Amino acid sequence: MSGALTVIDMHTGGEPLRIITGGYPELPQGTILEKRAYVRDHLDQFRRILMFEPRGHADMYGALLVEPDLPDADLAVLFMHNEGYSTMCGHAIIALGRYAVDQGLVPPGEGMTHVNIECPCGMIRAEVSMSGYKATDVSFESVPSFLFARDQLLSIGHWGEISFDIAYGGAFYALADASQFGLAFGRDPVAAFVEAADQLTSAAQAAVPLSHPEADDLAFLYGTILTDGRDAFTDQPTRNICVFAERQVDRSPTGSGVTARLAAMHARGQIVVGQTRRFDSIIGSRFSGAVASETTCGPHPAVTARVSGRAFYSGRAEFTIEQDDPLAGGFLVR
Repeated sequence: MSGALTVIDMHTGGEPLRIITGGYPELPQGTILEKRAYVRDHLDQFRRILMFEPRGHADMYGALLVEPDLPDADLAVLFMHNEGYSTMCGHAIIALGRYAVDQGLVPPGEGMTHVNIECPCGMIRAEVSMSGYKATDVSFESVPSFLFARDQLLSIGHWGEISFDIAYGGAFYALADASQFGLAFGRDPVAAFVEAADQLTSAAQAAVPLSHPEADDLAFLYGTILTDGRDAFTDQPTRNICVFAERQVDRSPTGSGVTARLAAMHARGQIVVGQTRRFDSIIGSRFSGAVASETTCGPHPAVTARVSGRAFYSGRAEFTIEQDDPLAGGFLVR
């Protein structure tokens, strides 16, 4: 690697986003999924340098802006984390919506600025609320999202039989009520949720084959979301924790996870189009979410979801590599 890697750090509901602003090699032309595959197969050392210690940590999350392939995209993005490259990330979309306006990538409008962001899962259309010329809250409308598998049953470790759904919200998640594992929010430690969620993810990956009508690259189980069970038709807030990739914990309510939950709720008749729910995270940060429209995705009845939140800047940095540093490529202690 020659030269420095530069980044701007943000967070959405406490979940970090490291936006890479310089130092990455140029990528070949191609679709967004081809670019994702190229970065994964040929440039993964840069992900480890920026996500891992000593520059990052096990729960760091990153965004690499790339040349859009879709003609109406304002920008395109590849997402990265401690295990690899995801296909969708709602907290990153919320941060990038504000970033695009603040950095002049999209001219600010009056009252509202529209930002079209091409992701590996497809086009995400964000709306950035403006206070004067300052970007504030950001909402996005998801790609078509759907309940893939309902009421699955698996025996998980010492917990016994667990019931769960699998839903797609730009990425596939297993969804389960945390009380089945004897867990309660505000009482049990995060580590207990991580262990339960990780065990369910591993079991579901082995037992439930996934498919997506648009691309095989989208058909993988990204993680598990454990909820407080408040999915029923109500206006009460609901809380969840998302454990994804290599036991990575989302500090936000998880934008694509909220989308998946909304798709599952709608399929079960627990929410109607236009109804807004509040989703709280493990640290108490919140997103609002609603079913924006009914649609289809291949053979699946589907919805688009509208998710809203707010992102903030936390810093900027320039990272360098010393050639004789044996730990320069990054490491993790968990």
